[in-house]
Formats: sequence, structure tokens, C-alpha cells
Amino acid sequence: MPNTLHKSERLCRKKAIEKLFAGGARSFSLFPLRVVYLPMEEVESSASILVSVSKRRFKRAVKRNRVKRQIREAYRLHKHHLLQVLQEHGVHMGVAFIYLADELMETAVIEERVKTALHRLAERVPAAAHLPANQSVTQSEAAPAERFIHTPQQS
Repeated sequence: MPNTLHKSERLCRKKAIEKLFAGGARSFSLFPLRVVYLPMEEVESSASILVSVSKRRFKRAVKRNRVKRQIREAYRLHKHHLLQVLQEHGVHMGVAFIYLADELMETAVIEERVKTALHRLAERVPAAAHLPANQSVTQSEAAPAERFIHTPQQS
């Protein structure tokens, strides 16, 4: 398998992106990245990725583009294990990498975090393969709203 990142491996359809962020997607953080993923049938490749760097974090496009380039390169080099697992289970997945840090990081750090994130995704594929497409987060994973509502105690 060549170390390339084709157009078909990029998540660029508006409906697919909306579905990924509409709810029901799962995510985890691995500083400086947040990884959002969802099994999808709409994507062309086994795994389609989206890389996002907020304009709030970096005002200059040069810095945003550098971070996106670092993440894409790390994904391109370490994607093979994830793609193999996805093909074994017959699952297509949309994955978004969202950069969270306020400063630039070295390529080696980002590459290590992307590599770890891809291995975590590969571990979670078997569970995602058996979920129906319309089932989102289970009740045990959803945080009850009552836990976050603060009510003053009366004395």
C-alpha cells in the first residue's frame, strides 16, 4: 500500500461533515488533538479524514496550514494499521482531527499523538462495526444532565 493521501481519503462532502458533527459521533482527546469519529457509509475510502485548525488559535493562515500539513503527513505515514482493521471489519469511517493547542508543536510530537490516536481508533473499530448506523451514544456513555445542574442547597 503506497504512502499517499488521495482526494478520496479526505472528508470534504458537506453532508458527511454535517453528519460527523451533528451528534452521535464519538470522540477522544489526545492533547494537542481531539479526534472525532463515526462509522459512515457515505465516504468513498475506508477512512476519510478532516483536519481542522481554528482561526481563534492561529490568526495567520501560514501557521494554520503548517499544523494541518503536520497532521496530514503523520496520518499518511501511520494510517496503514487503521485501514487494515477497517477493511477486515468492512467498516467505512469518517475521522476529524481538531487541533486544540494555542502554540505550534514540533512535528515529532504531533506525529506521535496521531500515531497513538490511530491505534486507539483501530482498537475501537470492532465495537463500531456492530452498531447500527442510526444508533448514537449509548445511555451509559451519555452524561446525565442532572449531574451538571447546580442547585443551591437550603440551610
